[in-house]
Amino acid sequence: MNIPKKKDNIAEYLLYMWQTEDLLRACELDIDKVQQSIINSAYQTVEERDAARDWYEGLIMMMKSEGLRNEGHLQINRNIIIELTDLHLQLLKDPRESEYIALYYHTLPHIVALRAKTADKQVAELETCFTALYGYMLLKLQQREISAETQAAVRQITALLRLLSQKYKTMDEKDPES
Repeated sequence: MNIPKKKDNIAEYLLYMWQTEDLLRACELDIDKVQQSIINSAYQTVEERDAARDWYEGLIMMMKSEGLRNEGHLQINRNIIIELTDLHLQLLKDPRESEYIALYYHTLPHIVALRAKTADKQVAELETCFTALYGYMLLKLQQREISAETQAAVRQITALLRLLSQKYKTMDEKDPES
C-alpha cells in the first residue's frame, strides 16, 4: 500500500488520513464500494488488494464505532493533533528553537484570521492549520479560484507545519520506544 509514512512526514500523513476518511464517507462506509472505486484500480496484485481491503475495512469499522459517518476525525488522527500540539508548545518554550518560534509568530496572524472565520473558536491552532491546508487541497482538486491572500496564508502555514514535521521526525528518531 502506498500510504505516506507517519514517521517520514507527520503532516502529510495526517492530511492523507483526513482525505481517506472523506473517501470512505463518499463510499458510504461500504467496503464493497471502496473495493470497486478505490482498491481495484489502485492496487495491482491480489496480495496488495487483500491488504488494502483489510486496512480500509479496519478504518471503516473504527469510523462506524466512533460515530463518524458524516463528519469528524478518527481518534487515532485526533491523537496526532494532540501529539503535535504538545511538541509545538514545547518548541515555543525552548529558547534554542528560535527558528521555529519566529516562524510561528510570522504565521500567527494567518492562524488568527482563519480562526475568526470558523464557528468553533475552541479548535486548537494546529488543527486550524491542518484544516486550512486540507481546504486548500480540496479547492485545488475542484480547480476553484484561490485568492492571493489564501495562497500566502497557505504558504506560511505549510512552512510552519513542514518545520514542525521535521522536529517531530527528529524527536521520534531519538525516542527509543518508537
